[in-house]
Amino acid sequence: MGTKELPTVGFLKPGAANIAGLTATKAAPAEAEEEKKPEKTVFELKLESYEAASKIKVIKEVRGFTDLGLKEAKDLVEKTPSIIKKGVSKEEGEQIIEKMKALGAKVIIE
Repeated sequence: MGTKELPTVGFLKPGAANIAGLTATKAAPAEAEEEKKPEKTVFELKLESYEAASKIKVIKEVRGFTDLGLKEAKDLVEKTPSIIKKGVSKEEGEQIIEKMKALGAKVIIE
């Protein structure tokens, strides 16, 4: 044939074709993934701390909104920080937080 040099042919590793297009396609699914996350509707209440003087009142209030007995509620309050209620709606959680705050306890919603 008379050619002394081999023709230059681009060889790519499998999966490395179109690098410029790859970055554009990776960004789009990340944006779509953020949009797919539903708003959280079920929360947990976590007792962070409480005033020592109001310990008995806090125990009574925990018993009021859970189905725990006296001993279980006392153990739960004493081992703070602990989750005191799971599966509550945002509205119900806010009501419980206000009641606990009035008693001198710090409760957060997760």
